[in-house]
Order: sequence, then C-alpha cells, then structure tokens
Amino acid sequence: MGHDHAHHHDPDSYREALTKVNSAFVIAIILNLLFVVIEAVVGIAIDSLSVLSDAGHNLSDVGTLALSLLAFKLMKVKSTNRYTYGYRKTSVLVALFNSMLLLLTIGMIVYGAVDHLFHPQIIPGLTVSIIAGIGIVINFSTALFFLRNKEKDINVKSAYLHLLADALVSAGLVIGGIVIYYTHLYWLDSIFSLGIAAIILFSTWKLMKESLRLSLDGVPSDIHFEEVIALIQKVEGVKEVHHVHIWSLSSIENAMTAHLVLEETVQGEQEADIKHELRHLLEHQNIRHVTLETEREDCRGGSC
Repeated sequence: MGHDHAHHHDPDSYREALTKVNSAFVIAIILNLLFVVIEAVVGIAIDSLSVLSDAGHNLSDVGTLALSLLAFKLMKVKSTNRYTYGYRKTSVLVALFNSMLLLLTIGMIVYGAVDHLFHPQIIPGLTVSIIAGIGIVINFSTALFFLRNKEKDINVKSAYLHLLADALVSAGLVIGGIVIYYTHLYWLDSIFSLGIAAIILFSTWKLMKESLRLSLDGVPSDIHFEEVIALIQKVEGVKEVHHVHIWSLSSIENAMTAHLVLEETVQGEQEADIKHELRHLLEHQNIRHVTLETEREDCRGGSC
C-alpha cells in the first residue's frame, strides 16, 4: 500500500518548523518586555490608566510567550517509565494557564477603569498616542514572526492572536489619545481601558475553551468525530466500529483507540491491510497515534 503524497500533519515536520519559532519567541519576549518598561514608566509619570492597563496586558503577554517557549523545550524531553508520553501535555497546560492569567489581567483592568471613571485624572493625550504608536510597530512586527506557523500549534496561534490584538489595541489608543488631546474629555481614558479589557476577553475566550477541552482529553476542534467514524466504516472489510476515543497528546499530536468488527470474510493478511489503510487515512485527519482492536463478525461474544 505505497503512496507518494506527503502527510501535511506529520509531527516531525511540525517540530522542524516549530524549532524555527524559538528565536521568534525570544525576540518577541525581549521587544515586548522593553515596551512594557517604557509603558509603565510613562503611564506612571502621566497617570494614564489606559497606558498602564496596556502595560499590564503586555506584561502578561511576555509571560505567555515565555511559558510557550518553555512548553516547546519540554515537548522535546524523551519519555520515561513514569512519563510514557514525556512532557508533551505541557504545551496544552501552558495554553490553559495563559488564558487564565489573561482573565486575571482583565479583572485588574476593569477594577482600575471603574475607579478612574469616577475619579478622572488629567493626562496628556498626545503622549498616549505616541506611546501607543510605538506599540503598534512592536506588536505587529512580532506578530508577523508567528504568521507562518500559527496553524501548527495552539501556543503559536495564541502568541500570534495576542500580539495582533495588542497591535489593534495600540491603534485604538492612538485614536483615543488624539481625541483626549483635542477634547480634554479625560474620562475617556477609562473607557479605552474597558475597551482593552473587552478585546482581551474576546481573543482569550476561544483559546481558554480549546485548551480546557484538550486538558480534559476532549476531541480537538480540528477533528470531527462523526467524519472519522464515517471514514472508518467506508473501508472495505469493516462491518462496525465502536469504543472510539480521540484525544490530544500535545498541542500538535493526537491519538485514537477504537474497536473494529470485521466482516466474516476477512482473514489473515487482510486484517493487517485494513489496519494499515486505516492508519494511513487517519494520518490525514491529524491522528497519528492509533490503536485498533479487532474481531470478526462471526466471532462476536467469544464464540470462535
């Protein structure tokens, strides 16, 4: 059963591509950490909650990037007798932790924004716009580092979406700073802070749901359970399939176990051929680790 087409979900090619992302993570961490320092200093100096909120958000992103980088390193650790899958699941747990961290950041931003809404402070809007303009350049340029591989791993996609969202937030702050400069409506600073919180929540919610599902060994979102069942049942010689379980070993590798009932006519090498064909088909569904238990239709219930 030879074939000459490539498997687009080959985890070896994933790892090769993702190792190139390591340097992107390092550069993104350094640039964003530098920007956090600039925002924090300026935000405190001019008493702008929107700038400080964005600094807090960017600081959480630095933590997200650092943890994601750590997850990639741990994924390369070999399996042991006690951890038979190695530390692959770390990548999923890090994504879940990052999403929870962002939710905590949202709570802090909302609390500060509500307080400043009732006690607005005079802030230089032009300074806010300049700092936010720097943020657009840093966040958008670092987001581009992850564009090519964003669909290959949940942590890479998380980094890309967060940095892109940060660039959009900075664009909003540029506009907000200009409006404050010309109108002197300083309470708008709190409104923009609440807008930042809403954007963070929107970009985080889907990530949190997906990482929570994978942590609970749920079926990954890119795999459709019913389609997998239908695919298996179309293979010649397969009468029935049940006890199917599909879960994520890591953020780039999926596994499946299933019990197959084969037709009475299936004998010897035919059974091996069916398993080989199924594994080949399932690779194209992004499922490489497959365990199949089989029995013939005329032997159900141990009658053979």
